[in-house]
Amino acid sequence: MRKIIYWIHTSIDGFITGPGGAFDWPVMGPELSAYSTELDDRADTFLYGRIVFQGMASYWPTADQVSDHPHDLKFAEVWRRTPKIVVSNTLKEAEWATRVINGTALAEEITALKREPGKDLLLTGGNGLAVSLTELGLVDEYHIAVHPVLLTGGTPLMSTLKDRVTFRLLETRTLDGAVVVHRYERSGG
Repeated sequence: MRKIIYWIHTSIDGFITGPGGAFDWPVMGPELSAYSTELDDRADTFLYGRIVFQGMASYWPTADQVSDHPHDLKFAEVWRRTPKIVVSNTLKEAEWATRVINGTALAEEITALKREPGKDLLLTGGNGLAVSLTELGLVDEYHIAVHPVLLTGGTPLMSTLKDRVTFRLLETRTLDGAVVVHRYERSGG
């Protein structure tokens, strides 16, 4: 069965976006970019909630035309060619998305996706879809990149999760001498 891998950047104080939705603080050095590429290579489908998808779709289709950052130059092509699934109750169709799934039958839709043949599904960023899938027990791995910044506000990681979830640490890596990536799997209730 395919896995769902959740890949998220957070500040030391646990925020995934800064005040006003700021996301200008993650620094993609060469090692962190290589780690991200490893995750991209494990997946053949990107999975997004509506808000993250709209942010991604506003930048990545032409990122290699407006940025000279090595990560952006490499990932822009990966993003364009990789099939994308967006989960949304309000979005009916989306340019660059292969498919839009209505969130009302989320457990059934995502379980069916996991049973399809292929590589893993990479859920990138955001809170809403990650919380919903965590509550349903459908996320298999959590890759959390902790950046050396205190944001003092914004959107906390998993802030709307209703019940306690425990994890088993699989790996910790320090990348670019600054970012610590923790890889977890769910261990139970």
